[in-house]
Amino acid sequence: MTALGTGLSKSAPPMTGAGVLVESLVEAGARMAFGVPGESYLAVLDALHDVRDRLPFITCRHEASAANMAEAYGKLTGDPGLALVTRGPGATHASIGLHTAFQDSTPMLLFIGQVARSMIDREAFQEIDYRKFLSELTKWTGEVGTPDRMAEYLGHAWSTATAGRQGPVALALPEDVLSASTSRQSGRAHKPVQAHPAKEDVVAVAKAISAAKQPLLLIGGGPWSADQSKALQAFAERHHLPLPRHSAASL
Repeated sequence: MTALGTGLSKSAPPMTGAGVLVESLVEAGARMAFGVPGESYLAVLDALHDVRDRLPFITCRHEASAANMAEAYGKLTGDPGLALVTRGPGATHASIGLHTAFQDSTPMLLFIGQVARSMIDREAFQEIDYRKFLSELTKWTGEVGTPDRMAEYLGHAWSTATAGRQGPVALALPEDVLSASTSRQSGRAHKPVQAHPAKEDVVAVAKAISAAKQPLLLIGGGPWSADQSKALQAFAERHHLPLPRHSAASL
């Protein structure tokens, strides 16, 4: 796992797993979160209240709305959109937002309140194994098993959502992990890792475009910066590809 932060400081005052999660989100640059309050992650809501001036929590009426708002936020900003829901029906309702984010390559983090660790695999109320349930809707789904690794899991989730082909990640949070005491966990700077095609692949594409009689350029995804839009327009003009003048500017 790549980690946003894993070191434990013994001299710092105790924190809860939920406190580490929220503090790590703030350190990572999160600026807004959406969700429907639920009893399975009350500790996170308490921690969010303490940083409401830096990381406001937008209360929604339905989990599907919260997930869709988080997906839209990620698509518009390029930073992971954050959604928080409770277990069972809450996660099920939010799954449509994950599906949209997965197909549109939108960075997104879904946090799901989970049953306590002592209740796992006992068919506890609304218990679901989200690593199985959401495996085809996310780039990665994890479950935090100890508060001492909360920052590590958050760092891996953030990295996975933003690296390469961006997409959604889900983290299940057992309620006793959120309320358990742990030491403050230091964070590290995070830089997204982006994939690039090999030189021979670029040459092959250029040859294919040159040999094509009626090449067509399909544009999508994002977010696109102004410089990237200008570079795409220059590429289209150099290879005589049809591209309306307003297309590059509107990406």
